Amino acid sequence: METVVRTTYGKVRGKIEDGVAAYLGIPYAAPPFGPHRFQAPRPPEAWEGVRDTTQYGPTVPKPRYPKPYDTLLPDPVVPGDDCLNLNVWTPGGSGLPVMVWIHGGAFRNGSGAVDIYNGRTFARDGVVCVTINYRLGVEGFANLPGAPLNRGLRDQIAALEWVRDNITAFGGDPDQVTVFGESAGAMSVTTLLSLDLGLFHRAIAQSGAGSIAQSPDDALLVTKEMAVRLGVEPTAEGFAALDPATIIPVQAAVAAEVAALPDPGRWGRTTAAAAMSLMPVLDDDLYVRRAEDAIADGAGRGVDLLIGYTAEEFRLFLMPNGLADVLTPDLVNFVATGFGIAPSVTAAYRDRHADLSAGEVLALLITDSFFRLPANRVAETHTPTWMYEFAWCSPNLDLGACHALELGFVFDNLRSPDALGMAGENPPQALADVMHKAWVDFAVHGDPGWPRFDPSTRSVKVFDGIKNEVVPDPRAEDRLTWTP
Repeated sequence: METVVRTTYGKVRGKIEDGVAAYLGIPYAAPPFGPHRFQAPRPPEAWEGVRDTTQYGPTVPKPRYPKPYDTLLPDPVVPGDDCLNLNVWTPGGSGLPVMVWIHGGAFRNGSGAVDIYNGRTFARDGVVCVTINYRLGVEGFANLPGAPLNRGLRDQIAALEWVRDNITAFGGDPDQVTVFGESAGAMSVTTLLSLDLGLFHRAIAQSGAGSIAQSPDDALLVTKEMAVRLGVEPTAEGFAALDPATIIPVQAAVAAEVAALPDPGRWGRTTAAAAMSLMPVLDDDLYVRRAEDAIADGAGRGVDLLIGYTAEEFRLFLMPNGLADVLTPDLVNFVATGFGIAPSVTAAYRDRHADLSAGEVLALLITDSFFRLPANRVAETHTPTWMYEFAWCSPNLDLGACHALELGFVFDNLRSPDALGMAGENPPQALADVMHKAWVDFAVHGDPGWPRFDPSTRSVKVFDGIKNEVVPDPRAEDRLTWTP
């Protein structure tokens, strides 16, 4: 059955299945090409008649994931220029809570069309769910003199403004919006939280907090390196002379080098500390302070926050590709130092976890330094906040409780082909029932079902698929190692 809704820019036709209406590929901004390339997002052109929105719209320019991640993290490519689009799933009605999903992918991969992000399960449970695309890589985040910084972040804001102005027509309440995301999406969530935009009322940050921010000078080092390899000037004009398809292989090669050896001497301290070549950049206009610092000073106060991490995040980046097996203690020291980890902390982890291999120690170190500790720092200064840890271990590829494993559980989409590579053939549906309900309850009631985080008690809900209980300060000894 088809259904038609009027938006600010024209009518859209969706499809109703099992009581849920889906509207896919609705443009929220003009195509970011031609005169709009490397510019701030602009409104889309209005259209006459009824626009068909029964199929996912185009995805933004991006590389393919390298093996073996191309099967673990499926990332569909839909050709076309009208890539600044979003998807809406709604059960119909009015005044419903809204959840807006910002995908991850290290600010260079991903889209709202990834199957595991299908919002039908949230709509089934009474929530209007929206997933968005935003510009990635060079197009969205490179420091290109002559172009505004943080174009991808500005896209996210434009999508949230579209939700504010249009979601009522889809049954949603613009005064009850939860923005949620994972990895780069969670880093985006905390960044948006720090900007005090007034565009959302609750926030969920999964495996990404407020510690990432590239300095303009460090970002320019990355731009210059890519420009040399491409044979163009390191400016917006220089890069605009090239098709995105020409830029992407060089962008991917530089990203791989930064991730493999995050050398602050070559890439700058802020780039090395994140081991990502492209990310939000501090500017004098939009993102003027690192999110973590702004939140500590009260930014975003009053916005309900659910924040957390997986217990073994970094195993995703070391186990499937075999890197963990070839890492030596000296290499661990070098990589940890590049991440800004003090040698004394590395030594303490090696001593405390003497039963682990060098690669496993590095996975634990980066899990804590890049994910768990930043989440704790935000929780310590923001109120109200609830914290969780995802601790169920995948049976596949020695992944453990790795980065992105919780996605199928949060979306209750364990049967999605996208979830099978990570979670295996028989993941516990009961854990998905519990976790998905907590996310829905948070969006609907502002309470996921366990006590708020308090720095004196440090209550953390641990989703392990067994007890799923609240634990005070998990792995406290490791956490305290980082305390000066």
